[in-house]
Amino acid sequence: MWSTEHTAETTLSRDAVWAALRDLHTGDLTYDGADTFELDGPFAVGTELTITPVGQDPFRSTIVDLVDGVTYADRTVYGDVTLTFRHTLTNTATGTSVTHRLDITGPAADEVGPELGPQISDDFPESMAALFAQATLRA
Repeated sequence: MWSTEHTAETTLSRDAVWAALRDLHTGDLTYDGADTFELDGPFAVGTELTITPVGQDPFRSTIVDLVDGVTYADRTVYGDVTLTFRHTLTNTATGTSVTHRLDITGPAADEVGPELGPQISDDFPESMAALFAQATLRA
């Protein structure tokens, strides 16, 4: 297994951040630099979706964890590895903390993870800042 995570804090409420995160992952929010999401059903565990990263080909994923206002996770299988992306929101004394985590599992994870993982997760800080900016505009 290979994993990494990025945590950032904002003075925004958890509800404000969750609304932006939810709307991004349902395709109701888009902005420069953001992946696009197209759901094949409701925003719920088990729903499949198409994700298109900027400048890349689309791929299929499945929502595997969803607790309104608390966590969202989707999972993508690529051959011998499985990528699980998770956002977890927690209240802080001054606002909200958000952790964006990537886990790479499967038979090839130890071989593929150290190269592929950083390529995918290098933009986590910028992506989080952009999400917070969108949540601020909408709050």
